[in-house]
Amino acid sequence: MKIEENRLLAPLTTFGIGGPARWFAEAACEAEVAEAAAWACERGLPLFVLGGGSNLLVADAGFSGLALKIGLKGIEREGAIFHAAAGEDWSAFVEQMVASDCAGLECLAGIPGTVGGTPVQNVGAYGQEAGALIERVRAFDLEHSAFVEFTGAECGFAYRRSRFNGADRGRYVVTRVDYRLEPGGKPTLRYAELERAVSDAGAKTLAEVAALVCEIRKTKGMLLVEGDVDCRSAGSFFKNPVVSEAVYRQIAASSAGSPPRFSAGTESDQVKIPAAWLIERAGFTKGYALGAAAISSRHTLALVNRGGARAGEILDLAAKIQESVAARFGLRLEMEPVRVGFAEG
Repeated sequence: MKIEENRLLAPLTTFGIGGPARWFAEAACEAEVAEAAAWACERGLPLFVLGGGSNLLVADAGFSGLALKIGLKGIEREGAIFHAAAGEDWSAFVEQMVASDCAGLECLAGIPGTVGGTPVQNVGAYGQEAGALIERVRAFDLEHSAFVEFTGAECGFAYRRSRFNGADRGRYVVTRVDYRLEPGGKPTLRYAELERAVSDAGAKTLAEVAALVCEIRKTKGMLLVEGDVDCRSAGSFFKNPVVSEAVYRQIAASSAGSPPRFSAGTESDQVKIPAAWLIERAGFTKGYALGAAAISSRHTLALVNRGGARAGEILDLAAKIQESVAARFGLRLEMEPVRVGFAEG
């Protein structure tokens, strides 16, 4: 395995922001994951695991440790279960599942990143979440230098959360994810916007629904398109707040109109409010800019790099949005992208 010095990380992220990694390596197999972890441990270096770079903001100064890019490839099928290596491109994996007429991931089409990142954040969109389909996750335990496996239930999936970005954050390096899908199943249609699009288009098949999902994502700048400034982002920058019914009623009472609401998928008295709705009513419009950092011209939930933006500018804009939403609604929006190389970790 080759260890490089001072590898610039910006080109490896969808944001296109960030300084160099002091050390950099790419693992093509599990043995190289273990080798890289041992190399970093022996030198007392922090280890950062890089996938597709799609949910990531790297500090302007870069990262002082070893950045390990996961390049493991391979997909194997065992009945309804698909064993996918962590380095496989997520969008291509979903496309392959749809082409195989296996339902369960069609609403997650077009999301940038790799398979290995999906259980970490419990990736979700348009009525589907990765965690609901994950059968098993294989990972390298950095504390015990051993490979371990977790069932889906052991991963602790919740809205945009799992054990991998929660209590065990930084402990495991995902190397494989097993998905249990439904051969011959019907598309999932439980998200109003997608339901309307499907009805208008007369879509019925998994492929047709997946194509519509990609079209919707494209209109919001959430589909990677070469040369499109609105795609130079980390996707949704803020998580949709999950609040109690009481808090929801307070917000509705203080607003000109009641905010949209969605099931939080947890306790019955918890609801999810779109962060974009809160941001807009806190006074921010699409295209609002602060230096080279801006809100997408197509979706309020995405912050974009208009060209040459620094990580500090993105965080300044994010902080301004957080402060305004907190002052208006009493809610603190939580940032979604992983931040690397910053003092807070």
